[in-house]
Amino acid sequence: MSYSYSEIVNLNTEIKGQGYPILCLHGHPGSGSSLSVFTNQLSTRFQTIAPDLRGYGKSKFKDNFLMTDHLGDLEALLDKLKVEKCLVLGWSLGGILAMELALKLPQRVSGLILIATAAKPRGSHPPISWQDNLFTGIAGLIACINSNWRWNIEIFGKRSLFRYLIQQHTTTAYHYIASSAVSAYLQTSPAATRALMTAIKSGYNRVPDLELITCPSLILAGEQDRHITSASSLETAQHLNNSQWLCYPNTAHLFPWEIPHQVMSDIEDWLGGEWGVGNREWGIGSGE
Repeated sequence: MSYSYSEIVNLNTEIKGQGYPILCLHGHPGSGSSLSVFTNQLSTRFQTIAPDLRGYGKSKFKDNFLMTDHLGDLEALLDKLKVEKCLVLGWSLGGILAMELALKLPQRVSGLILIATAAKPRGSHPPISWQDNLFTGIAGLIACINSNWRWNIEIFGKRSLFRYLIQQHTTTAYHYIASSAVSAYLQTSPAATRALMTAIKSGYNRVPDLELITCPSLILAGEQDRHITSASSLETAQHLNNSQWLCYPNTAHLFPWEIPHQVMSDIEDWLGGEWGVGNREWGIGSGE
């Protein structure tokens, strides 16, 4: 893939904690704050860097752009923050960008944590009806008022598009939907949506290039993911060197919001292990 950037966008970025840096990349629609399920815990031992990508959140951009423009923005962000080397955590679209960064800047990416993503993303999402959209809007708005209201979850949530995004309709999942997903959806620009759709229609596929990524990788998937199937995530894991793949039953694309404690426990276990990079270099337990 060739890289041809338009003007660099100064990304709105949330930085928390101290220590070895982890660049955290959100999906579509999304924002840096929608990664709080990861950054709140990781920032107790690491420095988490969670930008709003171009056209998302508070990183406003109205003109048309290409997906590769995100890479130019992210490289400029690392330069600005003087980050020479980091881990990259990416959810969905963020995971695709994480792999792209590892291919483009291998000397700066020491490891990948890939969430509900794939180098050749494939979906199995059914057609969307007007009723799906209506119930999704109602369920989301009511959850913003009271995410613990089971009546809303049973009457509207389980009949909305949320039934494809989550399998476990818990109040915890709806709390994250209310606190992060609704605002992220409203702040996502049409230009960002066009850029993503253009890349999908072009038949995006980086599987043949994955052998070039040599850093350790953790790939996590939801077994019932309809947006990026667990099979496509497994294919990615099988083509990555030094990778570990975990698939969670009875979960879907937003599984970190369904089972946050299990996901974070598995990420922490992987970070604390020996995956080809010593703990001292990762900055774990060294007081760096």
